Amino acid sequence: MPSTKEIRVKIKSVQNTRKITKAMEMVAASKMRRAQERMRLSRPYSDKIRNITAHMAEANPEYKHPFLLKREGNLPAGLILVTTDKGLCGGLNTNIQRLLLARFRLWEAEGVKFQATAIGAKGLAFLQRLGADVVAQAVHLGDRPSLEKLIGPVKPLLDAYAQGRIGSLYLAYSRFVNTMKQEPLLEQLLPLSAERLAQTEAERSAYAWDYLYEPDARSVVDDLMVRYIEALVFQAVAENMASEQSARMVAMKSASDNAKKMIEELQLVYNKTRQAGITKEISEIVGGSAAIS
Repeated sequence: MPSTKEIRVKIKSVQNTRKITKAMEMVAASKMRRAQERMRLSRPYSDKIRNITAHMAEANPEYKHPFLLKREGNLPAGLILVTTDKGLCGGLNTNIQRLLLARFRLWEAEGVKFQATAIGAKGLAFLQRLGADVVAQAVHLGDRPSLEKLIGPVKPLLDAYAQGRIGSLYLAYSRFVNTMKQEPLLEQLLPLSAERLAQTEAERSAYAWDYLYEPDARSVVDDLMVRYIEALVFQAVAENMASEQSARMVAMKSASDNAKKMIEELQLVYNKTRQAGITKEISEIVGGSAAIS
């Protein structure tokens, strides 16, 4: 049985750890509220640009943008993986990695190679361990995602699809559902499906006007398609950051609660050990007194 001094040292160590996890929980809660607000503010832009893109794609049937064309043949696939830069956020990164491993096995069975862009240090390390072909990366984005930092890493895969060097492009990230739930998703970005650009009747009537193009319709559609894909990637990064702070807050709260339970258990062991020591001392005193008398 450990001595009372050893138990006191262990209790002090756990108490210090609990202070750290409690502080990290409070920081994550503060960042989570701001991340959720940024995520919600970016959603209207994504909806508006989707409607405009869908309307302009239908308004120019004589021109099909490369992002709308399906590629034939056994071409490599493209992947944009969005993860966190830091750990201590529960199983957030593990869940998305497990989902991707299943897809990688499927691609391997079909003989399909893939190229990847990593957004987040954890995803970059994961792809490097697999020996994947990482064509671009963006790490240490901070707490405020910036579209300017995402355009460069995403562009190589967009150009590769437009030039016919990859047959499809996928986006993997963790979608924010609520504070307690984050859902790992693997979505197809390119070719753009009819479902992604589908409009309701209200949206069709709201965006039914004609456009004046400058310099021409093709140039405008080309730029708009790229902006639309970049908006989808930015929205995924915003969703992933909100998921990260929520998962970290929950994980740190669980760690703080476990530390509290451990302290209570150690305190009970300490009291029992101390009581046993006092009882032993009393017994020795009584035994010594009886031997003298």
